[in-house]
Parts: sequence; C-alpha cells; structure tokens
Amino acid sequence: MAISQALLPEFDQEMANTRKALERVPDGKFDWKPHDKSGTMGWLAGHLATLPNLALMALAQDSFDLATRPTLPKLNNRAEVLAAFDKGIAEARKAIAAASDEHLMKPWSLLNGGQTLLSLPRIAVLRGFFMNHLIHHRGQFTVYLRLNNVPVPSIYGPSADENPFA
Repeated sequence: MAISQALLPEFDQEMANTRKALERVPDGKFDWKPHDKSGTMGWLAGHLATLPNLALMALAQDSFDLATRPTLPKLNNRAEVLAAFDKGIAEARKAIAAASDEHLMKPWSLLNGGQTLLSLPRIAVLRGFFMNHLIHHRGQFTVYLRLNNVPVPSIYGPSADENPFA
C-alpha cells in the first residue's frame, strides 16, 4: 500500500472531527479569549481553518521560511471559517493522494531567515507538523467552546454534551 493511501483515512477522520468543532464557533464570540496571553476564538478558528495549507506547502515546496510568511486572511464569521477549511482540506487531500512514496520521503525544511530550524521527510511533516498541530489546536478550541457554554462535539467518542449514556 502506498504511504499516501495509508495516511488518507487518518486525514479524513481528523478533518471531519475538526470540521465538527469549527461548525460550532459562535459568530458573536470571535473576539473572546480565556486569558490575556491567549489568542481569540476567531484567531484560533482561523488558524485551524488554514492549517491544511501547511500540508499543501510541505508537498509543493522543499522548504518554508518563517521570515517570509504571508499574512493570513482574517476570517470574520463561521461561514468564512468553514469555507476556508473546506477549500483547504479538499486541496490538501488531493495533493496527499497524488504524492508518491518517493516524494513523501524527500526532506522538507522549516527555515527562519535562511537558517534551518528542522528538516524532516515530508511524511513526518504531514503527520507531526500538520496533523498533530491541528489536533493540538482543535483540543484548545474545544476548551474555548466549553468555556462559552457551546456544546462540544464528539471527537474520539461521545462528549459530555453528546453522550447518550449520561
């Protein structure tokens, strides 16, 4: 089995779970944040929505320099968040499906001002730097939902809000 084909079921599950969470972002709470050092709910939702671009970048480019990163568009409401996420996951899924084992094993580097911060095979970037990063921030996001009394969706099993046995 090709590496990409082994990765796609996990990708599909994690993207579906992330979309379930993003569907609940309340439009009136985009400026809310739990602490002064925390990002806003709108920023976090936007970050989750645009993270699939990292998968595309890892497959299309040999490196990315943080010193030249573009400013991401500000997403202002749930509809914009979901549209950005849906577009990104469709493009990322297509790119992953088309990637050969050889391409997935080629190194990709993260740079800062031309200095290499890390260099990993693309498959490791997709699993660790993209999917684990997304899962981490999705966890943060579900806490934001809970703190705003928004029902938390089930992710890997029933949540306290969706448990039929509670």
